[in-house]
Amino acid sequence: MSYSLLDFLCLIGSVALFLYGMKVMSEGLQKAAGDRLRNILSAMTRNRFTGLLTGVLITALIQSSSASTVMVVSFVNAGLMSLGQSMAVIMGANVGTTFTAWIIALFGFKVNISAFVLPLIGLSIPLLFTKSSRNKSIGEFFIGFSFLFMGLDLISQYVPDLQSNPEMFAFLERYTTMGFGSVLIFTFVGIVLTMVIQSSAATFAITLIMCSKGWIDFDLSCALVLGSNIGTTITPLMASMGGNIAAKRASMGHLLFNVLGTAWTLAIFFPFCHLTQWLTAHIGQGDPAALSSFVNHIEATDPSTYDHLFDNSLPAGHPISTQIAAMQQSVSIGLSVFHTIFNLINLSIMIWLTGLYVKIVEHLVPAKPNQEEFQLKFIQGGMVSASELNISQAEKEIVVYSQRVQRMVGMAQTIVHTKVNSEEFTKQFSRLEKYEEISDRMEIEIADYLNRCSEGRLSNEGKHRIAAMFRIISEIESIADCCYGIGKLLIRKRDSGAKFTDDIYHNIDSMFILVEAAISNQILLLHDVEHAEEKDIITSYNCEREINNLRNQLRTQNVNSINDHIYEYQAGIFYMDIIGSLEKIGDYVVNVVDEIKSLSRKKTA
Repeated sequence: MSYSLLDFLCLIGSVALFLYGMKVMSEGLQKAAGDRLRNILSAMTRNRFTGLLTGVLITALIQSSSASTVMVVSFVNAGLMSLGQSMAVIMGANVGTTFTAWIIALFGFKVNISAFVLPLIGLSIPLLFTKSSRNKSIGEFFIGFSFLFMGLDLISQYVPDLQSNPEMFAFLERYTTMGFGSVLIFTFVGIVLTMVIQSSAATFAITLIMCSKGWIDFDLSCALVLGSNIGTTITPLMASMGGNIAAKRASMGHLLFNVLGTAWTLAIFFPFCHLTQWLTAHIGQGDPAALSSFVNHIEATDPSTYDHLFDNSLPAGHPISTQIAAMQQSVSIGLSVFHTIFNLINLSIMIWLTGLYVKIVEHLVPAKPNQEEFQLKFIQGGMVSASELNISQAEKEIVVYSQRVQRMVGMAQTIVHTKVNSEEFTKQFSRLEKYEEISDRMEIEIADYLNRCSEGRLSNEGKHRIAAMFRIISEIESIADCCYGIGKLLIRKRDSGAKFTDDIYHNIDSMFILVEAAISNQILLLHDVEHAEEKDIITSYNCEREINNLRNQLRTQNVNSINDHIYEYQAGIFYMDIIGSLEKIGDYVVNVVDEIKSLSRKKTA
């Protein structure tokens, strides 16, 4: 096998065409579908069983578990799918990939979508010149889809052709007599081989050739197929490298699912293979273990026939070639049975442990110690290929931003009750100051991200969402400023020597309770802006009215208390400044709710 520099450059170009096609397809899809994709995904992954079915169907249709799991990783990275939802889809994808093995076993071919790409491009081009923006986006989607499969077809042409050069694996024959050690070796070979050629289906075909030549028996063929299940996880792992921690956890979940499944299968490997042989024979396909021994017998007793057999020089209809063809079909069916039973048993066990899976993956891929305070959670991995998905990532990040600012409200309440001349006060104020700096940085980074989103192709609805998000993050940052302002007020109070009474502390706490409720309701609305409930919006307005009423009531009481000499005038000034800051927070919350309400109306209009 010769592989030149030109072949390598053609391979690079094929990958580039594939990536460009994926970019164009994603942008066209997002422009045409907009927010509907999120609703579709939500419906498809409503529970673990619908998610499982989604993974099975998608993988069966596109005949690639790697492609479907890469999509899942992208959606998790975009915040459109939770880690738990992704686990169910990934488990389904592993079952869906068995359809490809059965197609190869029964018909000897895969669906060649690349044959239709040029006619599809021809039909799509007129759509680009229509006046309808939606039709243009649909045209872009189909052209991107065509480029994607053209790239895939070219990649398969220019990747080193291991399948047509099985002699590269002849050396493995010497490692076939080591018992369970041979099983482990061939499982590892299956992992490496699938990682290199990026196709478990190609590994399946190579395994069939090796078995047909008598180099390995059926048990070791099963070990190769078992290893290929782990090898397919390399593509999603690579896809997650530039993503956020949620994407890394999703790809790690895919790896964990296959590794644990392989581990229990290896523990009962030989009985499991015998079960596969029995089932294959029971459905009338013969004994898949008979091929290698039959070929080895021919090689030992009739070497010339063996040589003619594999250089295709035996006459047509020769009884030995006919018999071997039937045995090859038996091996192919047997490997498909092995692969299917492995995935079905693995799935039937693991689907009930999805919650445990998520915990294990979170432990294996922990957040960095400072990640919660110093890094963005959903948009740290950069832009995904579709602008509408970028907006969804930003919306998820704004929820995190609001939650972090809510923590500042709790810090402000804590510092109000902290002894002003104590070391604890200094520590608490430093923490509040640090969070305010983080708040400023988050506002800038989210705004910068939204600016980059706006440079992409967006629907009118997408542009409206970005404008509203700019205003929302500005209001959230103002809440953080108010919390930090309360800390500075307390320092001025300390320097002036003013003292608060128990009633003042009680009234401030009452105001904090109302503000906390308002922010909690704000976060609830931010979690699902498109489906904001009218009752939750009304709750926010009621909270703001209660805050205003309490502020007015406390302002009147403050004047009376100062006149009655219950506390000093200076203490009353700081007291009212704190109450005023908390009342401003209520105003900023309502401003956020107004933006959410406008987006909700836009959605239903």
